[in-house]
This record gives sequence, C-alpha cells and structure tokens, in this order.
Amino acid sequence: MKKFSLVKWFFVLSLTFIFSINVFAEVKNPDTIIVATIGDVHTLDPHFAYDTASGEIIYNVYENLIAYKGESVTEFIPLLATEVPTVENGLIRDNGRTYIFPIRKGVKFHNGYELTPEDVAYSFKRCMILDRTGGPSWMILDPLLGYESLEDLVRDKAKVSSWGDLFTEDGKLKPGFEKVMREIYDMIDKAVEVQGDKVVFRLAKPYPPFLNILAQGASWSAILSKRWCIEQGDWPGTPEEWWKYRDPQREKDPLYERMNGTGPFKLVEWKKGEYVKLERNENYWRGPAKVKYVLIKKVDEWATRRMLLENGDADAVYVPRQYLPQIEKMKGIRIIRGLPTLAIQAALFNLNIKIEGNPYVGSGKLDGEGIPSDFFNDIHVRRGFCYLFDWDTYIKEVWNGEALQPTGIVPKGLLGYNPDGPKYSFNMEKAKEEFMKAWNGEVWKKGFKFTILYNAGNEERKIAAEMLARNARKLNPKFRIEVRGVQWSTYLSDLTKGNLPLFIMGWLADYPDPHNFVQPFLSSRGAFMAYQGKNAIELAKREFDPLIEKAMTIGDSKEREKIYFEIQKKEHEYAPHILLHQAMGVHVSRTWIKGWYYNPMRPGGDFYSLYKSEE
Repeated sequence: MKKFSLVKWFFVLSLTFIFSINVFAEVKNPDTIIVATIGDVHTLDPHFAYDTASGEIIYNVYENLIAYKGESVTEFIPLLATEVPTVENGLIRDNGRTYIFPIRKGVKFHNGYELTPEDVAYSFKRCMILDRTGGPSWMILDPLLGYESLEDLVRDKAKVSSWGDLFTEDGKLKPGFEKVMREIYDMIDKAVEVQGDKVVFRLAKPYPPFLNILAQGASWSAILSKRWCIEQGDWPGTPEEWWKYRDPQREKDPLYERMNGTGPFKLVEWKKGEYVKLERNENYWRGPAKVKYVLIKKVDEWATRRMLLENGDADAVYVPRQYLPQIEKMKGIRIIRGLPTLAIQAALFNLNIKIEGNPYVGSGKLDGEGIPSDFFNDIHVRRGFCYLFDWDTYIKEVWNGEALQPTGIVPKGLLGYNPDGPKYSFNMEKAKEEFMKAWNGEVWKKGFKFTILYNAGNEERKIAAEMLARNARKLNPKFRIEVRGVQWSTYLSDLTKGNLPLFIMGWLADYPDPHNFVQPFLSSRGAFMAYQGKNAIELAKREFDPLIEKAMTIGDSKEREKIYFEIQKKEHEYAPHILLHQAMGVHVSRTWIKGWYYNPMRPGGDFYSLYKSEE
C-alpha cells in the first residue's frame, strides 16, 4: 500500500511540474494551506481539549487506533491498530465487553520514539486519570469503569459526598482513604492491558458506540508517547499519588502547549490568539502530506476574512450564514451547501428556577408580574410554549431555508432518527388550549412576566427568543417576556446558578450515536438536566433513564432504533424543551484546494488529504 502511494505521489508531482508554468502564477502560497477563522485554540492536550478549534490541531498532529472511512460515520479503517475489531474477526468478545487491538509496528512519534502497545494503554489510563471538570474523559470512563467521572466513582466507593472530601486543606489524602484510592487505580489499570503486541480493553458493560469513541476525530482517544509525557512532567504511569494528576489547571497541564504525535503534521508554533503553524512530518508512516505547511489564523472581523479569501491570501474562511450572498459570485470560490451536520439547538425549560435574588422572574409569583419557581413544571405551560414557536418563518428567515425542524432529539443522519416522529407545529389555537389548562386556569387569567437571555452576537438565538415573546404577547397581552442580550460569561454564570427560566443551547455530536444526544438532553445525569432543576431530573429518572440505559445494552441496531423511537415519543409527550433546528453545513474555499471531503465527525480540515492546484 505504501508503495502504491509513493508511485501516485510522484505522478501528482509530475502533473504539477507540467502545469506549473501556467498555473502556479495563479495559485498563491502553493505549499501552504491557510485558513482564517474565529475560533481560538483552548489547549493542545488531547485529553483536556473539548472544542473544535483545539480538535482541528490535534486531529492533524495525533492519531487514534482507528479512523472513519472517508465520509462515512459508520465504517472504520485501522490507523495505529492494524485491524478494526469485529465479532467476526474475534477481536470483539464476551458479548461486547472485550475489545482487542493489534498495534502497528514501525510507527514513530515526531521526536523519534517508537510507538509501543504500552503507549496505547498509558494514553487511555491518562485520559481517565486526567478527568478534568467539564472535559471529555467521561466518554472513556463510562464504558470502561461504568462511571461518568472519578467523582461519581469515589462517591460510590469511598462513601463521600465529593472528591474534595478525600483531602486535607493542604491537598493531602486523608488517612483511611489509601485503600479505596488503590482500589480505584486498580480498576483503571485493569481496564486497559497490554498482551504482547496487542492492547485489550475490558468494558464494564456492553457499549455499542465504543468504536466511535475511539475513532479519529475524537481527541480524547489520541495516542501519546508514555516516555515523552513523563519527560514533560506528566503522570508517570504508576499508582503512587495518581490522584494528583486529576483535573489540572489548564495552563499548568504539562501538555497544554506541547505536542508529540505520530500524525502527518508537527507543531511549529502556537501564538496564542493569533495563529497555529504546522509543518509536514517527512517521516510519516503513511507517506508525507502533499503540502508542507498549514497556517490557521484567528481573524475576528468578517471584512478582513472576506478580503483574505478574495485576494487568495486565505484558502478557506469561516463565513456566517448571513454573509454568504457577499461571496456567491466571487471568482475562484467554491461553496458547497446542504452538508449534513450532527448538531441540535434547543430552548430548554427550567422546572425549578431559583427565585431569591433572581432578576429574571419578576415578582417570583404567579400574579401577572412574575413566575414562580416551578412555573414550567406544569406540562401544559411547556406544551403551550412549544406551540408558540413558528418553525417555518424561523428556518426561512434565519437559516435561508438551510435547516430542518427536528422530529426528536436524535438528529437526521443517526440511528434512531425518525422522519415521521411526532413534532410540534406553530398553532396559536392549541397554544391557547394548553395555557388555559395550565395551573388550573390561573396562567391564562393572571398572565406572567419573565426574561429570556441570549449571548450577545448570537442572532439566531435572539430571533428565536423574540419570536416566542412576540407570539406569547399576541396570544394573550398578559403574557410578557423580555428578551435581553448579555455576554457569554454572564449567560453561563446565570445558567449555573439556576436563574434562567428558559435557556437556548446547542449540542454538537462527540460521536455519531443516538446515545450522545439522548444522554445530555434526557438523562437525569445529562449535561442539560442539571440546569433544568430537580423536577426535571425526577422526570428523567422516571420516564427516560430506564429506556436510555436499556438502549445501551442492546447490540441489534433495529432493536435499539425501536427504543430511541419510544424515547423520542415520550420526549414529545413531556416536552422538556423546544427543539429549534438542525442546520445544514456550508463549506467555503478557493477552488484551487483539492482533495477536500466532508465528514461531520471531523473537527476541522483533514490537511493530509489536501493540496493546491488549478487542475
């Protein structure tokens, strides 16, 4: 295979040479891919990163055991493993509880260290131990240990209320907890083991999306060099005081701004807030990339990004949807529309709003001048708001028609998406019926008053909130909603305090499986239920948790699909949120960029596949 690639590479070089006299005068910076975007890199540590700006860099520097096959989100190819485990090849055993990966030989990290099975095992153990707050480690912890965080694990094993209860004020482990911490370490250690030239994963339970969690694009499953990590001052791979390496401060994390992968590009420089520069790995095991450099620049102003694109000084730029018409007739620009995404936006109801000191709930009572804490705990209030949202107008005016109304929390493109599933429609008469039933008629009679926040600059969320407010007032003049823009930090602060009566948030898939959507939105342990209050959590425990857990124990895709259909039917019935839209993606680049392909699970460009040519 490598020999074929080498021949093909020379063939491309020959064509480039033949046409260079006429073409290279047109193609700017032929050996460098330049991207202008708005996202700033958060960290270069694969196990800390949980954002696409960081993920794009990690994707091109580090590698995983397996990768998605081209544009597919269901087929895999081996990468640092030599085979993709299946039941048929005997590498998935014990009813889905054991996965075996033969590790590729002869692969070297950028610093020259050779990849070993020990590196692979170390990488996954490090990811579990790092477990930073709000980070991605839960996706490794849940299938391997059966807990979504080490804090959940110590609560269960050590019978404490929080991780902090284990330690003294000066950070030392309290006497009496040594045994349980060793027990937890042994669980981590035994979950991933080296057997000769193979690495064996022992799962706590069958976990159907496990291979998706390990595939390229998932930075949390990137493979590090154990020896190099230890040289940087990272976890030494031993049980002694392993807990000291949990949840590090971002800038103090040893891998915060250092990289050493096996991938096609090496880090040259990360100038924070300005750019990241990558250089081709000439010794890459699949053969060197076609371009020598990649430059990802942070450019906040749209006018500047537009100029860079038009002049050919950038090959690809981020374009907000409302500015697309400005470049549609621009010469030398390629626009590809209608790309399927795996992302959902929703407006979520808080069923237990904090009242004391909350500036967004008026009087805090159902007296026409405010709302009480459990205002949205009445199902008729929630359904009434669902009928107030005008999807047709919203998708046409905000998204230029390039979005879908979801039929459930599972987006189009995934197992469990039901195109015929029940969905709400804009219907003022039905909204009136629901509000007249709410709170035994008191809502309709007295009215209400509260505030919906949106993060300033997010026009889509602002318009969605204004649409709800306008239709509510039109339905009943006593229904008063103020819409107010605030900074993102303020929005998050009020969200975590429980102040927001209704909040709009989005979710982008970590891995292409319905569990990655039903869990955060509908599970009692999900990311969003925590902000919707204890009544929402109780609702989730009663109506959704048993089905969500059952779906994760079933390997048969048809049977799983039936359960996700049932979950989404209940979602419609209980209306814990309004599902706003699933947008279609758009790709914009110069036409001289070749080799581009789309995969919704990729956090950014796959620069290994790209090159520049007018041909």
